[in-house]
Amino acid sequence: MLKYLLLSTEPITFKLLLSGQPKLMKEQGWELLLVSADGREIQQICRAEELRHEVIPFVKGVNFVEDFISFWLLFQLIRKERPDVIHSYDSKTGFLGMLASNLAGVPHRVHSITEMPVNTKEPQKGLTLIEKWTYANATKLWVNSTGMLTYLTSNSGVEASKFELLGSGSTLGVDLEKFNRQVLKENHLVAATMRILPGENDFIILAVGKLTKRKGVEELVAAFLKSKIVSKSKLVLIGTFEQEKDPINQETLQVIREHPRVVQLDWTDHVSHYLALADVLVHASHEEGFSNVLLEAAAMQVPIICSNCIGNTSFIKQQKTGLVFPIGEVTVLKEALEFAFVKREVLSNYAEVLYEEVLDKFDRKVMQQHQLEAYRQLGKNQEKGLS
Repeated sequence: MLKYLLLSTEPITFKLLLSGQPKLMKEQGWELLLVSADGREIQQICRAEELRHEVIPFVKGVNFVEDFISFWLLFQLIRKERPDVIHSYDSKTGFLGMLASNLAGVPHRVHSITEMPVNTKEPQKGLTLIEKWTYANATKLWVNSTGMLTYLTSNSGVEASKFELLGSGSTLGVDLEKFNRQVLKENHLVAATMRILPGENDFIILAVGKLTKRKGVEELVAAFLKSKIVSKSKLVLIGTFEQEKDPINQETLQVIREHPRVVQLDWTDHVSHYLALADVLVHASHEEGFSNVLLEAAAMQVPIICSNCIGNTSFIKQQKTGLVFPIGEVTVLKEALEFAFVKREVLSNYAEVLYEEVLDKFDRKVMQQHQLEAYRQLGKNQEKGLS
């Protein structure tokens, strides 16, 4: 019986991105242990997945002292648990987990690359030292978009055989039972409406994600203010600021906090209800692997406007399944917003085409099976190595 150790800096990854997958793995007869920093979600996750969880005090960002402590505790845990497979889901646990598991002799070390590791605006800089170490210590690198696979196999300097794309991409697809207009709860819809307070004919522009420079928030706010539809629209931003890590400028910050046509909300577990109220979703990110927000909007049949970063264009095709604008181009984004307002039927047709693609390729149940098969293959490879 194979033993798996799944790593994430924050436990919310197991709740949102991987929901149901650990339990499916357990049903295959595999032994699992979930590992992350502490968090209020842990008790709920352990009940839902019927699994054990161990806390390692991972921290965001670079902190040499705390990172070394986390590394040492993780190394000791791996030595104690002796897993056959370690799978990490973010850059911090990728670096610490791949290094610790290699030193501990774990035969299969899988790291999921869920964010574009190379800054495509300055590709000459290549991978960071942390990314190089992570990739060197991993035995498999699962990428989550076709564009990322093409880019990394050609430009990363890492042997191409390490990279693998499961199915059509994404981390684990989208939960079509949750992101489904037919199952929305009336009380959550009312609550979402009360928080947005739209006018009777307001055009709702929604953006979901961290409110940072790299997520294109400055360009989105600027394009909205310059557009001809400000007085007939509301810009709704769901996400939190990260002013210490990736700050937006003070002018944009002031607009978000004070403009009567801009609504900012902290994170919510009811994103699907806000999507149901939206006329268009905008994703202006500068860098992206494969955004789950795009999948969720597509599953809810919400039209999409997005930047042309590699992860986005792996999923959205210009004037076929959405509108695509060049990264950072405020004028083009402004025109796209105005086009979406006027040509709602056209955008609705794009959304319908994309919805059919999601049903066919990105159902979470289908993606879960792709991942289970990839895990089984690791087991077969281990059996061959032992024979």
